[in-house]
Amino acid sequence: MDTLRTDRQLRLIAEVLTTSAECGVPLWLRGGWAMDLFLGEVTRDHRDIDWFAWADDAERLSAELTRRGYRRVAGLPPEQQIDMVKDGEDLSFNLLRRDESDRVVVGGGPWAGAPWPQDLLEPHTGRIGSLSAPIIAPRAQIEIKQMMPIWVPGSPRRPKDTEDIARIRAALASARPPRPGT
Repeated sequence: MDTLRTDRQLRLIAEVLTTSAECGVPLWLRGGWAMDLFLGEVTRDHRDIDWFAWADDAERLSAELTRRGYRRVAGLPPEQQIDMVKDGEDLSFNLLRRDESDRVVVGGGPWAGAPWPQDLLEPHTGRIGSLSAPIIAPRAQIEIKQMMPIWVPGSPRRPKDTEDIARIRAALASARPPRPGT
């Protein structure tokens, strides 16, 4: 494992959380880092740092991160996701909205309005060492990893997603309270 990169990414996660708190923008980690913070340990090297943010907060967050040395880069449609780089690390902020039924949905782009898992933003905090962060619901994380190849035709089912699903399921199962009489 590349410990220098891991340390750099953990530092950036902490920095983004501080920035979001200072400018009043709620964020949730998603993807591999959400899983690792849920599990309480780093399980593998991560290619990037993935977040969810509200679409209405995107420009304010982007401006504040830019002021702190992050650089916005081209990526998905800007109404769907904001992509940034700092210290050679990629960060993506996938944008959310609420629909007329108050469901959390894709904020823009070709899938605008498509619903995310119902429990996506249930309160969950993950932790690695002294770093704690809001993360998407572990059950929603499983659903996203299972469904992405279906939701986005041509998106491959990756071995790391299968491994991540197994890890999250095992952690959820071990967290269940004991049954009466056992």
